[in-house]
Amino acid sequence: MAEGVGALWKALGPKEDDVRQGIASAPGPERVAHDGPLLRLEGVGVTYLGPVPVPALQGVDLVVGRGEYLAIVGPSGSGKSTLLNILGLLDRPTAGRYAFGGEDTALMPESARTRVRSTQIGFVFQSFHLMPHRTASQNVAMPLIYRGVRRRDRRRIAREQLAMVGLADRAEALPMTMSGGERQRVAIARALASGPSLLLCDEPTGNLDSTTAAGILATIDSLNRSGLTVVMITHDMDVAAHADRTVVIRDGRLSTQV
Repeated sequence: MAEGVGALWKALGPKEDDVRQGIASAPGPERVAHDGPLLRLEGVGVTYLGPVPVPALQGVDLVVGRGEYLAIVGPSGSGKSTLLNILGLLDRPTAGRYAFGGEDTALMPESARTRVRSTQIGFVFQSFHLMPHRTASQNVAMPLIYRGVRRRDRRRIAREQLAMVGLADRAEALPMTMSGGERQRVAIARALASGPSLLLCDEPTGNLDSTTAAGILATIDSLNRSGLTVVMITHDMDVAAHADRTVVIRDGRLSTQV
């Protein structure tokens, strides 16, 4: 499990060549400087090729403004995860155009996509993805390791972010000694460590009881009020109600906007 989590953060972070060239360690902006929408998708599609091509996304048009809180709601198999992977620069669309901060992501070299992903996008997953034998502080600092941030600065940033989510007194705790809500707060702190412009949340309350989930949603609400753009992937309309706006995805198409 620990090796799998480490591999995940290596995939989300910069490659070794990027670090050697100074791409990862260069300070990234806390907010994208472009004045227009943060995210713009025009006719975006994803088709998985094979003996029978499978369309996962079809003709997706979507604009997300700076500081907006958007929920994307849909059942299993609707294309939610595929859309999240496109928004998070984990995959590339096979059709259409996706601009992040005004820049066409199709024109970005892989090193630039990696840098945007590691400095401007924070990921929060349903399953926490914490290293079980590392402290909360060490888990929060993990993405910064792959960015080449110095150890002293990693410790400071990790403690600041844990304090922001109400876990200042749990910085040295191991995940196995923490509640589900505390572990998800650690995951949120980790997502914030790079000062992102966008917080992508994939079913962040899916493994939590209703009371704990309410606390996590209140934390995300507070982050959005501070100016952070949030995109929430969920199947639960009660969770989506926290957002400013909701889009419904079904069969790979955005069918409704609330």
